[in-house]
Amino acid sequence: GDFIMWKLFFIFYLGLFVQGSAAFATQQWQSPKSGVSSTSLKISLGGGAKSDGSLPRDVKDAVDRCRAATQEALKNRMSRMDVEFPVGTKFGVEKSKSKQKSSDGAPTKDQLDQSDRELARLFVEMFQPVGSENLVVAFTDQDNADQAKKKWKGDPGAGSRILAMNRRKGGNKKKAAKPKGFAAKMAAEISDDATSGPFELPKNTEVALFVAPGPKELVVIEKLCNEVGMGTLVVLLNARLAKIEKFGTDAATKLFREEFEPVFCLSAAPQEDAPSCLLYRAYPGDWVLARKPKVGQPKSILTQATRPTNEECRAAYDSLEVGDLEKGVESALENVAGWFR
Repeated sequence: GDFIMWKLFFIFYLGLFVQGSAAFATQQWQSPKSGVSSTSLKISLGGGAKSDGSLPRDVKDAVDRCRAATQEALKNRMSRMDVEFPVGTKFGVEKSKSKQKSSDGAPTKDQLDQSDRELARLFVEMFQPVGSENLVVAFTDQDNADQAKKKWKGDPGAGSRILAMNRRKGGNKKKAAKPKGFAAKMAAEISDDATSGPFELPKNTEVALFVAPGPKELVVIEKLCNEVGMGTLVVLLNARLAKIEKFGTDAATKLFREEFEPVFCLSAAPQEDAPSCLLYRAYPGDWVLARKPKVGQPKSILTQATRPTNEECRAAYDSLEVGDLEKGVESALENVAGWFR
């Protein structure tokens, strides 16, 4: 296990180093047929959050810090990582054909899926040195996996094994439904159809990226973590663990609440306690609760070593001066998006 983790750190570091100077590396990918645009990102080889508690200026800066935080976590031999970006973040990896929004102005499902897929693509690029046969990207369903295969086809920077955790859709004849008890129904949801069997990671997996897993998928991921051990790096991308109230068992709660390290987080704070506020953390830095005014840069209102609880968010928000509050400003989602304009 330790050997694999050290191997991951060194090949990750060297993989970044050879693409640029010791201070910065430049990632570029071009694949017109797959719809992937030509994009350049500067990648800092430094540590996580800046010491002054500042927040990312834009998407490139956020990705820069995420990469640096991931590298730092690898150096400390962490093999359970959680990464979270704002809902619907536009990373600019794929060409967007449509800018349509839902009737309430929120991102559409296609846009949300694209955002998750782009984040996965960035992480696939990071871990190319481990080899495509040892790098697994697991989407929740076959449709999302198929989209990734289509978009990344022929892309030299996207070598990986793209899998679907739930492969029941399409291609298989439906069997007559039979009455099931609760346990049987749960087992059926966790497993695939009889021809494919339950989801498993290939034996040679060194890095497993799970894209936007929900509570059902987390049940499977807990089982897989126990099977592969700490020698396999498991990364959750946009799992949004803080929004999940129950994980089913004490062991699962301990795994996802304590053992998975929040290596990078930029997300909306509990809006009922801290309206229009966001949470930020880049390993090994502190957690920051910040609020973006209608005009100007985000303002930090709380910094501490642990993720702020709802009560701590409320207390920090209530401590703001009346002049710092702007009633009726952007929604939390718009506020997050505003950081990246």
